[in-house]
Amino acid sequence: MQTQTGLERLIVQGNSALAKARIGLVSQSAATLPDFTHGLDALIAAGYKITALFGPEHGFRGAAADGAAVGNSIDRKTGLPMYSLYGKTREPSAEMLAKVDALVFDMQDVGVRFYTYLSTLYYVLKSAGTLGKPVWVLDRPNPLGGIEVAGPCVEPGFESFVGILPLPIQYGMTLGELAGWMNARLQPAAELHVVTMDGWKRGLTFERTGLPWVPTSPGIPQLSTVRVYPGTCLVEGTNLSEGRGTALPFEMIGAPWLDGEALADRLNAKELPGVRFRAVHFTPSASKHAGQVCAGVQIHLTKSDDYRPIETGLHLIAACKQQAPEQFQFLNSSWEGHPAHFDLLTGSDVLRRQMEAETDIEKVIQHWLISPTEFEQARKQYLLYA
Repeated sequence: MQTQTGLERLIVQGNSALAKARIGLVSQSAATLPDFTHGLDALIAAGYKITALFGPEHGFRGAAADGAAVGNSIDRKTGLPMYSLYGKTREPSAEMLAKVDALVFDMQDVGVRFYTYLSTLYYVLKSAGTLGKPVWVLDRPNPLGGIEVAGPCVEPGFESFVGILPLPIQYGMTLGELAGWMNARLQPAAELHVVTMDGWKRGLTFERTGLPWVPTSPGIPQLSTVRVYPGTCLVEGTNLSEGRGTALPFEMIGAPWLDGEALADRLNAKELPGVRFRAVHFTPSASKHAGQVCAGVQIHLTKSDDYRPIETGLHLIAACKQQAPEQFQFLNSSWEGHPAHFDLLTGSDVLRRQMEAETDIEKVIQHWLISPTEFEQARKQYLLYA
């Protein structure tokens, strides 16, 4: 049975409350029906009155680069005002919502805390609670499934747009479920409605939903990228290239001063579960080391069910550091300023400090391998699927 998304269920079943409302649609380019019709077009065709559009990082139409500020504009296709929630403001203002009765949020997530669509959801709920606007979240699958919870949580003082709340790196929830968890932390809370999926279970990865994959951003072009992203995005916090500016972002890691053959041999000797490393050379067209030939590795998954992305990412970074200790660096700032970007991604400075001091990466990894049971207990009451 193909999973039916919240968008599809809304179109098929209708909603009397939304049918009477002026709707502000918070969405992005991957929010489509199975036939690739975008949600905006589908909602308009179904008779819903859309009066404003809101876009996250990359913009409503998905054209902006990673981390690039997006401005407000007018949508060429519909003529609707298109407000950016990744520019001067991250939270819908009263002025933006002046002609909006209800907000509809529909985005395809990747199941990783530092992927910023969930931060946009948080600010949408926060604004809606303050301004008294109801929010409908049209739910979609977590492509990593709804069981695995992994990685350290964000600690006090390290909150940022890539770590808005004390979540682990992999939280094992859909955005509809996460909306309930977030909303409970807000005062005042928003009036929240979740249009749930049909035919999705916690153990389903995206490949088993029957749904087509649409790239969620320039840096996540395919499902194989999603699989490695929870670990290789940590490379953003170093002076290694994470493959941006290539056809395989987050799947190829390297630098001009690395020996890819030696790196692949070292990592393969560890026999990490579900993965093999292949030596590669690549020349990024953008981002770190743009225009320079980099040596490094491509990550090839051999058994996705066994693969541990965060552990693998830490092993990879440690191996690069050990091979070239004079050249390797953790970046000392981030897109948001201080603290270091690696700290914002991991949620504290603990892992970075341990990796700077420890030669045994296994000891570092043991720090967070203890399951985040407090979060797992807290999330239970917000889970919507078996």
